[in-house]
Amino acid sequence: MKKKVLVMLVSVLLVTACIVGGTLAWLTAQAHEIVNTFTTSDIEINLKETTGDNYKMVPGYTIEKNPKVTVAVGSEECYLFVKLDKSANFDEFLTYAIAEGWTALDGASDVYYRIVEIDAMGTEYDVLKDNQVTVKNEVTKKMMNDLTDDSCPTLTVTAYAFQHHKNADEMFDVDEAWANIFGASGN
Repeated sequence: MKKKVLVMLVSVLLVTACIVGGTLAWLTAQAHEIVNTFTTSDIEINLKETTGDNYKMVPGYTIEKNPKVTVAVGSEECYLFVKLDKSANFDEFLTYAIAEGWTALDGASDVYYRIVEIDAMGTEYDVLKDNQVTVKNEVTKKMMNDLTDDSCPTLTVTAYAFQHHKNADEMFDVDEAWANIFGASGN
């Protein structure tokens, strides 16, 4: 009889376990998955000029020269820099002024910058005031006759950009940004 009681007790326990186990199976759930896609960010700039690259100097005349730089829509907020490289004899023959909105970078010769925020993306910025350079009145025929194809004055404009935000709470200062351009790009 003890054996029958033990078998019945085990049977009751197994039936109870099956009922409880079956009930627990009905109490499960799964949420819908959420997919987060993290895309890349970047800064894209464009420097263009429509007036050409070969100009004739006439003393006292202005020459149209219209380099313009743009930060593309969709870029990150950034420092936008322009660097003007003049040949050694440029200042002897020509002058120019930088367009409004640019600030001279302390400690860097002929480097100017501005901050471009999201709402200004796609804006075209003039580099030279009134889009021109001026031939000095003091330039003489002899000075021009002494020039060779290799010694004519040149002005080279280069544009750079560097992200404005260091992280969510901090901004780069302009000197860090300028120094990082050459560290990041290897120039």
